[in-house]
Amino acid sequence: MHVMIFGCGYSGMAIAKAFAGENVRVSGTTRSAEKIEALRRAGIEAFLFDGETMEDRLVEALADVTHLVQSIAPGKADPLLRLFGENGASLPPGLEWIGYLSTVGVYGDHKGAWIDEETPCVPVSGRSKERLEAEEGWLAMGRERGVPAAVLRLSGIYGPGRNAFCNLEKGTARRLIKKDQVFNRIRVEDIGAATRFLSDQRLGGIYNITDDRPGPPQDVIVEAARLMGVEPPPEQAFETAELTPMARSFYGENKRVSNAKLKAAGFEFSFPNYPMSLAQLWQDGCWRG
Repeated sequence: MHVMIFGCGYSGMAIAKAFAGENVRVSGTTRSAEKIEALRRAGIEAFLFDGETMEDRLVEALADVTHLVQSIAPGKADPLLRLFGENGASLPPGLEWIGYLSTVGVYGDHKGAWIDEETPCVPVSGRSKERLEAEEGWLAMGRERGVPAAVLRLSGIYGPGRNAFCNLEKGTARRLIKKDQVFNRIRVEDIGAATRFLSDQRLGGIYNITDDRPGPPQDVIVEAARLMGVEPPPEQAFETAELTPMARSFYGENKRVSNAKLKAAGFEFSFPNYPMSLAQLWQDGCWRG
C-alpha cells in the first residue's frame, strides 16, 4: 500500500499516523520547505507541491500510489482535478481508493435542524461553494475510473495542540453568546481513523465525519476552564463582538450534523463527544500537542 496525502497538515498528519504500519508507504505534500523536515520526522516521505506544478520526484512517487487523499483547499478550482485531467487520465494506474476532505460548511444554514448526507446543500460562503464543486469533481472522477471515491465532510477540527485549553492558556479564548447557536466538532484522531476505515472497506460516497454532540461553542470553553481549574472568560454578545469576516461567517450557519451513516457502516468513534474528549486531553497531558 502506498498512501499519498496532498496537503499533509494537521488532519493529514493524523491520517498518515492512522495508515502507518508494516508494508505501508506513506507520502505527503506541503507548500512549505520548513515543514518538510517535520513530515520526515513523522515517518512521512515528504514532497513540495505548490498547487501548480509537480516536481519530478513527486510524479515518480505517484506511479505506484494505491490510496490518494486530497486535503488541499480548492480556491477557484481544485488543483489536483486540473492536473489529473477531467477523466482522471493522469491518476496513478494502480489507484484503489480516493479520499477527499471537505467540510460540513457545504450544507449551509439549516436553522439548527438535524441534517444528514441526504440533506440538500445550500452553501453560503464562497469557500463552501468551491468545496461542493470539488466534491462533485472527485466523485465524478472516481466513477470515471471505477475507483471508490469518498467525500469526508468534516466539522470543527480540534485535538492535541489545537483546542480550548490552548486558547485559554494563550488568553485568546472567547465566550461568544448567540441564541440557539450550535456547532459540531471532530477530534483529529477520529479523522485519521475514519479515513483509514473508509479506505479499508473500499467505501465511496459522502460521509459526515463529526461527533455525536453538537452544542453551543461557549459550553466547550466553560468545560475546558472547569477542567483546568480557571475562570472562563466573560460572556460576550455575538452581535457586538469584534470578529473577522471569516469568524463571523461561521456563526451564520447553524445545524446539527448526523454521523449515523458512518456508524451504520461500522465505524466506532474514539472521541464521540467533546466532554469526554477534553477530559482525555487534560488527563493525559497531551493537550499542548
